Amino acid sequence: MAIRVVRENGDEILRKKSRIVEKVDDKIIELIEDMLDTMHKYNGVGLAAPQVGVLKRVVVIDLYDGNEPLKLVNPIIVKTKGKQEVEEGCLSFPNQYAKMIRPEEVIAEALNEKGEKIKIKAKGLLAQALCHEIEHLDGILFVDNMIPGTLEYVEPQKNN
Repeated sequence: MAIRVVRENGDEILRKKSRIVEKVDDKIIELIEDMLDTMHKYNGVGLAAPQVGVLKRVVVIDLYDGNEPLKLVNPIIVKTKGKQEVEEGCLSFPNQYAKMIRPEEVIAEALNEKGEKIKIKAKGLLAQALCHEIEHLDGILFVDNMIPGTLEYVEPQKNN
């Protein structure tokens, strides 16, 4: 597959609302695979299609926990429970992190890469990632909901 360019803060596409995917076809599957390759190249936990310049409601998430990555089409959160304070970053905001309040648990519904309806019950980091990536689909960025005054830049590690 292909590594796509990650759109960064200031790119107007990140503020646009993504369109519903009418059919999970070969083009959507190619997009999903490219998004996974791109996310893995940059060591991301999640990636939404607008971050690679495509205004479609497609999200990928990989917690690197031995489970298969999630490949979600038209995901929505249908229920939330509890609160957790978390530190969050975003591939569209390289080396920047902020504290957020996110639900501790969520239930999401989506289509998988086969076009089948699935339900995901998530806690902790997965709940956080689902919220973050689904917000991208509506043009909402993590800095919009961060705890004020917590955004910080972390100098990237240099490889010797």
